[in-house]
Amino acid sequence: MEILLVDDHRSVVEGTKMLIESEPDMNVTIETDVYCVPDLVRLKKFDVMLLDLYMPNINGADLTRKLLEYVPDAVILIYSGFEIAPHFNLLMESGVSGFIAKTSTREQLIQAIRCAARKEAIVPMALLRQLRRQEIVVSGEPGREETTITQEEDKLLRELAKGKSNKEISKTLMISQRSLEYSLTELFQKLHATSRVEVIKKAKQLGILPTEDLYS
Repeated sequence: MEILLVDDHRSVVEGTKMLIESEPDMNVTIETDVYCVPDLVRLKKFDVMLLDLYMPNINGADLTRKLLEYVPDAVILIYSGFEIAPHFNLLMESGVSGFIAKTSTREQLIQAIRCAARKEAIVPMALLRQLRRQEIVVSGEPGREETTITQEEDKLLRELAKGKSNKEISKTLMISQRSLEYSLTELFQKLHATSRVEVIKKAKQLGILPTEDLYS
């Protein structure tokens, strides 16, 4: 397994290289100059790339974008000693495959590399909880445009699937019954349904709600 390790601190990369290469099937190429990295990835194929987040001249997110231009299927992990959470969305948008902390044990580091090489995302649990859907886009029937279901409408559908009355739903979602009626009307129109039973059925067909009865 060929691994690229990019960090501007020579002592860090040398130590990490030793840790990783204690695995007999792993070989590590180190690079401390970010300007040399694009040429390096064009010349050699790497199974996994580990990039530091904070480096002079370019950060890990921007470097990820640049490398993916040359190698679109590159597997890139951010290997950082700093808090990832404030930059989570930016890093996800850049195309990284996951994150591993410099404080991780050797076993955790090796496991992260092996998982990444299998195309499995490496995301700490605390960050995974930030992955909340803001809206759901589903393909409609042939000839119809895509339908966007907002997070609020998704919650409403799940309450409908539990068989709750309008009064119970308005209390749970903390909205007035009149607002709920407007929301129901709009939701019915979006899913081309005329009843609660039909709207739940359509939502299941479109994959918005699970086909199994999880709400009984």
